[in-house]
Amino acid sequence: MKTKECPSCAMEINADSKVCPICNYEFPKTSPVLKWVAVALILLFILLLLL
Repeated sequence: MKTKECPSCAMEINADSKVCPICNYEFPKTSPVLKWVAVALILLFILLLLL
């Protein structure tokens, strides 16, 4: 089972959890589109540095 650490209470919880069962911290939702935009911007920045 994969786990992740809650940034609020530092407990190890199931990686699929959306909310920490200990402190009710809600993990932010990340969009796959946002990840691809971030990767594209990083690649563009590196490409511009090489020119």
